[in-house]
Amino acid sequence: MVEYRASRFTEDVIAFLGQGRMGVPMARRLAEAGPALGHDVTTWRRGTGVPVAAAVEGADLVITMLSDPAAVREVLTAALPGLRPGATVIEMSTIGPEAVRELRALLPAEVGLVDAPVLGSVGPAAEGTLTVLAGGDVAGCREVLSVFGTVRELGPLGAGAAMKLAVMNAVVPAQVLLAETLAYGRAHGVDREALLDVLAGTPLGGLAERLRVPAPETRYSLAHAAKDLELGAWQGATVAAAARARLQEARTAGLGERDLTAIAGHVDGGPAATARAVPLNLATVPATNGMYSHAVRAGDTLYVSGVAAFDEDGKVVGEGSMTAQAEHVFQVIGRILADQGAGFGDIAFVRTYLTDMDARAEYGAVRRRYLTGTPPASTTVEVSRLFMPGLLLEVDLIVALPERVTPGGR
Repeated sequence: MVEYRASRFTEDVIAFLGQGRMGVPMARRLAEAGPALGHDVTTWRRGTGVPVAAAVEGADLVITMLSDPAAVREVLTAALPGLRPGATVIEMSTIGPEAVRELRALLPAEVGLVDAPVLGSVGPAAEGTLTVLAGGDVAGCREVLSVFGTVRELGPLGAGAAMKLAVMNAVVPAQVLLAETLAYGRAHGVDREALLDVLAGTPLGGLAERLRVPAPETRYSLAHAAKDLELGAWQGATVAAAARARLQEARTAGLGERDLTAIAGHVDGGPAATARAVPLNLATVPATNGMYSHAVRAGDTLYVSGVAAFDEDGKVVGEGSMTAQAEHVFQVIGRILADQGAGFGDIAFVRTYLTDMDARAEYGAVRRRYLTGTPPASTTVEVSRLFMPGLLLEVDLIVALPERVTPGGR
């Protein structure tokens, strides 16, 4: 676990949950500002083995900066035993207003909640020049939020989350539109640099400039852009729906962890766009050993590799407990499905390997909470051992992916 401590002699404690692409620079800025603000800052990330409830214990402010609504719910549910009455949770991820309302219902009444997603990428996060879109009562955390950039107070709880998705419903489709513009230009013999020069003088100039030179690092991942449009989907949003379809195709082609600007190469017919079997490796799932991918998408079928209960450091989660390991396995499966716009109801076949068939009732109790309704095709077998000592089960899947939205179609 990366941990920053500004001071050991301050009264107030801030727990920052999330050490991803945006979380690291934001937590660093907060830690550097800690002494001046009178705060002791600690950080936590998933996969370290440190219980999140212990990480938030005694904290006055708990900040979450995580990948998606499922991750936020998972982490804050686990944090509940450690949240003290009077604490305030500041949710800074992009999860949408509905998820914010669910969090308000999840948290105890004596724990405050502010939604404060941000506009900006890794560079502004490091520089403290983000735009913080705040909803709810920020009186007790305005100074802390200002560490990250300019704070816009937008109204009641959920207003910040709604504003973030509204902005993304304009910015992300515009980036896709520019990618299609460059593809059109190339097909008609238009010089790419000349086209970008002309676009630079239009209201789209700032976005067009990003396409001039490929981003050296991922500032805003294509997968997160697709996720933001999926969260902001609403009936009648035809332009955003078409952009979302483009991004989903690019994500399926293995470009999810690339910067959003990679959509230009995809639209222009790069080799990844025509791949028939597309390997998928998610940042929210413990890394592979390089010998397999988390899943492979072939058309509208997803093949998920065996999922077992280990963290990103390669350590067994819930050693000795079938219930704990099964819970971890199905949470990971949920992240893989969500990345492809699917859910547990889309699973066509599930195969489970147990090291002790006598523990199948414990496994089944967890599985039934995730696989509801008519069950999928299924096989369960007992094996003498799995690839890592201490693992009690492994689950692989075949998933029938939902029909993707395409322009003019469903």
